Amino acid sequence: MKITNKMGLPKAFVEMAKSDYRYKDKQYSVTSLLKGTREAVLQRRYHHEIEEDVADMIWMLWGQAVHHILEQQQEEDCELKEEYLKVPISHGYTISGLFDLYNHKQQKITDYKTASVWKVVHEDFEDWRKQLLIYAWMMRKTGFEATQGEVVALLKDHSKSKAEREKGYPQHPVYRKTWKFTEQDFLDIEEWLFHKFEEIQESEWLPDDQLPLCSPEERWAEPDKYAVMKKGRKSALRVLDTEEEARKWMEKNGKGEWIEHREGTDKKCANYCRVNQFCSYYQEKYGEEKEVKAG
Repeated sequence: MKITNKMGLPKAFVEMAKSDYRYKDKQYSVTSLLKGTREAVLQRRYHHEIEEDVADMIWMLWGQAVHHILEQQQEEDCELKEEYLKVPISHGYTISGLFDLYNHKQQKITDYKTASVWKVVHEDFEDWRKQLLIYAWMMRKTGFEATQGEVVALLKDHSKSKAEREKGYPQHPVYRKTWKFTEQDFLDIEEWLFHKFEEIQESEWLPDDQLPLCSPEERWAEPDKYAVMKKGRKSALRVLDTEEEARKWMEKNGKGEWIEHREGTDKKCANYCRVNQFCSYYQEKYGEEKEVKAG
């Protein structure tokens, strides 16, 4: 990956952003598996062409700094920290992962995260849960019992004033989320992993435009909406999920003059995917719009 420094930030920022990570044939990390297969494959194919500016990587660098500080702390006798795991799957493929802490007395794996407070407010935890479940599955495959997963998240945008006045808002800038895993959870994740690697194996031979499309969840897709509008007013009277619902609302309330179709967006594709420039789906849906805005 090429690191740029358009703001001319100090050299230390650029050096922190550099990575000596090298992709290995038929080996995928846990974090890469949590991405869409198209994104994961394109990221490998175009690794040396991807360009990112250090100013857009600040939160990632902050997360690295937090991990570095925590790594320096001495673990307890019953704990292992920063352990790198590799587990063979099938057809020569291997899954790899690096977890932050394992407590064999509690049979618990802990991972440190930096996150937005809104992830907690909206209880958007499925990706965290799946990552910890995979780590636990890998530990069991290497002879260590693991029945729990925990994330300790540092909330980078926490507001003390909001914590005091808003219900459901995290009370502290650090948040703990724990899951207990059942035998069915391990059976389900093993099935998911084997299916994922089968899809990757097939996809590695496909041209870019034939790679499986990332799912709506993987694209962070927001669905289309239908807004009831009124002349002389910029904001909508009501925003609904379907055009039929919008029409019924107008008829029932006797308000509104027309319905405005608001096309849904793929938030990750547009703002957080490093390989969108190589993705045919993104280029077809957003490419021209992006060029017009840039011009």
